[in-house]
Amino acid sequence: MRTEPPLPIAILAMAETTASTLYGMYDLFMSAGRDWPLLMDGTPGAPLFAPVVVSREGRPLRAANGVTLTPDRALVDCPPPAAVCVPELAVVPGESIAGRFPAEIDWLRACHAGGSLLATACSGAVMLAEAGLLDGEDATTHWGFCAHLAREYPAVRVHPQRALVAAGEGQRLVMAGGGTTWLDLALYLIARLAGVDEAMHVARLNLIDWHHSGQQPFARLARSRQAEDALIADCQAWIADNYQRPTPVAAMVARSGLPERSFKRRFQLATGMSPMEYVHTLRLEEAKQMLEASTLAVEAVALELGYEDASFFNRLFRREVGLTPAAYRRRFGGMRRALQAVQTS
Repeated sequence: MRTEPPLPIAILAMAETTASTLYGMYDLFMSAGRDWPLLMDGTPGAPLFAPVVVSREGRPLRAANGVTLTPDRALVDCPPPAAVCVPELAVVPGESIAGRFPAEIDWLRACHAGGSLLATACSGAVMLAEAGLLDGEDATTHWGFCAHLAREYPAVRVHPQRALVAAGEGQRLVMAGGGTTWLDLALYLIARLAGVDEAMHVARLNLIDWHHSGQQPFARLARSRQAEDALIADCQAWIADNYQRPTPVAAMVARSGLPERSFKRRFQLATGMSPMEYVHTLRLEEAKQMLEASTLAVEAVALELGYEDASFFNRLFRREVGLTPAAYRRRFGGMRRALQAVQTS
């Protein structure tokens, strides 16, 4: 029989938080130790964690999705817990948060200095970077924020493809990627703080599937940007309809009227990608759609996109997406068909 008190876990609430992630994490932590015995024996077990929702002032606030959050206490009333969880930060990718959350940043630093494990979901990793805790460390965040994190905080080593990263002294900085990878984060924390068996119980109770393939299969042109340079923007618009051409970069150079080296330098500066890298990105996004929605052979998909060498296409797709074309089709083609079946039923 467990005699130790439940471990305190603080979940940070802000107006830029969504209730689903915050209270979803709360529910999983409350489930650990309590719900598996209830299901197996009919008697709830002793909770392993004591989650509390904390905010700057401890008063009710309206979250990013319009739901009212009711914190349990203010930051000043919450000493460093075993772990702190920062849900996602609903800000525009690329928008600076400098000076926007001074009390929260100071509290995160104090918790870290006091020995707490700091864990972030989705774009919440930006808070750790703003606190200076990720300097010189590996990190991940939602794929839509990875470029911003790397650009705004150049001392951070960003890994866009990874769904979970543990970094820092004692690996006390833990970050999950985008979307529902907060589920991975919660399971990781339960496993680390209470044991793998407890994490597996929570996963089985809630039918949680680990995001083995990371974030790469979901990313869509996140690293590119629409050029403010009118000439380059024109080339971007043109290549969106002509990326299957056999010599797409040469065609863009001709369209621009610039010398090749000048065009490539200007394109990189305007979009953050080389012209060929941009073409590959467009082609791979179209490949995803074709693999999901059609039964064309992978070789035929490659040819449709302008790749005469199917083996090169396979290698490129696996490197950039994290799955082979066939594996991607199995995973996401079935999902699309199931959703279409629901829509037409």
